[in-house]
Amino acid sequence: MVELELADDRLDAVFHALADSTRRTMLQLLSHGECSVGELGAPFRMSFAGASKHVKTLERAGLVSRTVQGRAHVCRLEPSALAMVDAWLSYYEGFWSNRLDALEQELRRDAASRRK
Repeated sequence: MVELELADDRLDAVFHALADSTRRTMLQLLSHGECSVGELGAPFRMSFAGASKHVKTLERAGLVSRTVQGRAHVCRLEPSALAMVDAWLSYYEGFWSNRLDALEQELRRDAASRRK
């Protein structure tokens, strides 16, 4: 039960992080390679402190790791958290595919019975 709660907490943190368009854009930038916190904040014309708050949210969700290299805080995308979200979403993809397949069959039966 504790493992499920931890997984739920992590999934909640990931969805919280992904709910903000600024953070999604930061993840997109990181998908091309490492960036400093300043580089991540530059497209939004935000301060280092503002960008750092977004990065901390991404770090808590496990989406980003940060290392300090001299004065630069360098961020790297951590895709394993996205894999967890993908696994969660794939269940619902299967659910809706099955439902849509059943709807299609019912509509075909209905159309066939109308032709008779």
